[in-house]
Amino acid sequence: MTVTAGLAGQSKTDATLIEQSLAEPEQFGVIFERYFGQIHQYLARRVGTKIADDLAAEVFVAAFAQRQRYDLTRDCARPWLYGIATNLAGSHFRQEQRRYRALARVGARLESPSDEDLIADRVSASAAAPALAGALAALDRGDRDVLLLVALADLSYPEVAESLGIPYGTVCSRLSRARRRLRESLGGASPASGGPERPGERPERPGERPEGPDEPGVTR
Repeated sequence: MTVTAGLAGQSKTDATLIEQSLAEPEQFGVIFERYFGQIHQYLARRVGTKIADDLAAEVFVAAFAQRQRYDLTRDCARPWLYGIATNLAGSHFRQEQRRYRALARVGARLESPSDEDLIADRVSASAAAPALAGALAALDRGDRDVLLLVALADLSYPEVAESLGIPYGTVCSRLSRARRRLRESLGGASPASGGPERPGERPERPGERPEGPDEPGVTR
């Protein structure tokens, strides 16, 4: 993708750039500049650097092709791009499972020395990285997608809901289930969400129990 928008586009919102790119395709280059590194890093931690090199580029090709359908009321395109990345990573679901299972078998580390530490820190299961990898491999795809968007992409719960096109309550339900299953797999270690909660991430709701059982009637 040729980037010619330059510094002039840096102060514009993502929505403005995407809208302008309908008539001036080069404006989309600023979106690429803003988010390619983050998207590539996220994918590399899920499916490995070699696959991520191509997959990250595919995310922006797909986003460019779909930009007519972007919701222009959303100023930030970050959740949208992570949603596309997560869907594309799903095409390598078996590769991801093999990756985590290999880590579980040999106790190897991810390609970047900090990546396994990051996952371990974010889910509070640093005592056994190989066990954590095995537990991640055993999660259902939907539960793992939610967990890793929080832990690796550092998305808020509303952003995860936007990324995956699911209700907020489903995010809570899937994350609660993923935490519980990791906790069980890790012998009682309590996996938390991605670090301290930010304002607006978990608005208090009467009777809500983030760590409790799945809410009846919640779509999964």
